[in-house]
Amino acid sequence: MTHLKVGDKAPDFSAKDEQGNPISLSDYKGKKLVVFFYPKASTPGCTAEACNLNDNYDRFKAQGYEILGVSADSAKRQSNFKNKYEFQYPLLADEDKAVIEAFGVWGPKKFMGKEYEGIHRTTFVINENGVIEDVISKVKTKAHAEQILGE
Repeated sequence: MTHLKVGDKAPDFSAKDEQGNPISLSDYKGKKLVVFFYPKASTPGCTAEACNLNDNYDRFKAQGYEILGVSADSAKRQSNFKNKYEFQYPLLADEDKAVIEAFGVWGPKKFMGKEYEGIHRTTFVINENGVIEDVISKVKTKAHAEQILGE
């Protein structure tokens, strides 16, 4: 789905997190970053994925990774999602889909025979220099940390 591939420079982005704080790619300069895009906060698959990453947060930090979740949900919905599950990382409320479209994860989807436009669950692993090291489009929601960290 996405046009981005390993070796590409990650698109520069700026959006507000669930608290209304501006977050940009440049905030993570010199750090490794996992950016995971998910369709909708508080739905079963998205909850499993976000909780799996949160449960392994210390492992990510130990390897120098920061984590950032992104969906088109409102800041209020993102805030409720984060607070309910006590996520240790920010969630971007990308309502205008600027970040989602920059990463090329918005497009036609099918669910129960219906076609619609939506976010394709995709994760990007970005190195310290802002270069994409991995693109995971077949996300295993309950074992996503293992897909990223290879353990």
